Amino acid sequence: MATVDQTIEVEVPVTTAYNQWTQFETFPEFMSGVESVRQLDDTTLHFSTNTAGVHREYDARILDQVPDSVISWESVDGPRNAGLVRFEPLGPDRTRVNVTIEWTPEGVAEKTGAAVGVDELQVGADLNKFKKFIENRGTETGAWRSTVVAGEVDEPPAGSGGTMLDEEPPPPTGGRDF
Repeated sequence: MATVDQTIEVEVPVTTAYNQWTQFETFPEFMSGVESVRQLDDTTLHFSTNTAGVHREYDARILDQVPDSVISWESVDGPRNAGLVRFEPLGPDRTRVNVTIEWTPEGVAEKTGAAVGVDELQVGADLNKFKKFIENRGTETGAWRSTVVAGEVDEPPAGSGGTMLDEEPPPPTGGRDF
């Protein structure tokens, strides 16, 4: 299994960075190799990718999603991969975004790329593209602010208006230990 861990700071509020990341269909605008993403339901995404000339299609499931804090996922078919994106406010208009991805390289090209650090460089380049994308826009293209716990949308009780300000969000687990 290969692992990449990359961090970048973006000059937008944590809510803006997080909200944009929930707009999965925009991933091709700042992620090389991602041709398209379709959200099939609240927690399932369909990816179409092309990396080093290898086309792949697969579904991924959102495991945990806590507004302004974390999004984690894992593939449910196709190439094995899982990841975690953490959002940390550094001030009113500055956010640290940390991406950790684990995957199983398949074939000679992917195994070689992972071994020599090509994947690490690509994720870093994609984070730089995300930084330019969100900073140039200054605002997110949309938002989905529901909480997902263990792959299930955790809807607040009707009329509650969500969680109380002093409540801690549920800890992200996703069944993974990154």
